[in-house]
Amino acid sequence: MKYLAASMVLLSGFTCARAGLADEVSPEIRSAALRVAVTTCATCHGPQGNSISPKFPRLAGQSAAYITAQMKNFKNHARGDADAVGYMWGMAAPVDDDLIVGLADYYSKQKPAAGEKSSDAAAIGRGKAIYTEGIAAGGVPPCASCHGASAAGTADFPRLAGQTTQYLVKQLRAFHTNLRDVAVMHGVTSGLSAENINDVAAYLASLGP
Repeated sequence: MKYLAASMVLLSGFTCARAGLADEVSPEIRSAALRVAVTTCATCHGPQGNSISPKFPRLAGQSAAYITAQMKNFKNHARGDADAVGYMWGMAAPVDDDLIVGLADYYSKQKPAAGEKSSDAAAIGRGKAIYTEGIAAGGVPPCASCHGASAAGTADFPRLAGQTTQYLVKQLRAFHTNLRDVAVMHGVTSGLSAENINDVAAYLASLGP
């Protein structure tokens, strides 16, 4: 961890010009972001952001705005779930705003991996129904209303398609228990049972690029 953090400090020194929107990222920042992504971030998040470990999210194809917001939340300690504290608080600490924007731009342009194959068609079907229609009796709105019909996300809401089942279940439970203190998502997940969470996760994990 100390070695990886130190490498990010050194590489962040290459970011000399301020960056704004993704299409304004300078060549210097793009180069520095690529080096950090390949030498540091890939250790957990995989090549081109396609993590093979269910512990870490897949970043490929994720919204640049969302990645930027989460990196700043890690850096400012605004996101306090266990993995954020254990991994990302330290990793984000030395990363300046230019490099954050560069990394977000890089990952947003990578191709997401194919979704998981599952033999539980019934669970996927139930999960799809919850995602697209919600659960009226439980006060659960359709997930698609924010995350999009194909779960590809928007500028403000993350891409969920193709994340691993284990990772999705972990995050939904964190919202449910308020371990991740996001009022909107706590309200949504509070109406979900453990089975509902597993079903939604199975459906989302099955979705491809």
